[in-house]
Amino acid sequence: MEPVKKIKVGGIEVAVWKNSSKEGNEFFTTTMERNYKIEDDWKKTNSLRNNDLPKAILALQKAFEFVTMKE
Repeated sequence: MEPVKKIKVGGIEVAVWKNSSKEGNEFFTTTMERNYKIEDDWKKTNSLRNNDLPKAILALQKAFEFVTMKE
């Protein structure tokens, strides 16, 4: 299953997912990861450093705008 929207700001990636309840109501959920590289290997984590916070805020704001326009 693919997200309906991916937002990348620097190493921060926010994904917006479309879901359905048992009653058939649609809603969105959001996940966030930070991508980083160790030697030649790319890794992902949910842990953010202090300098990641402004990027996370911007990415989450864009996700909020996307979801709000879809509702």
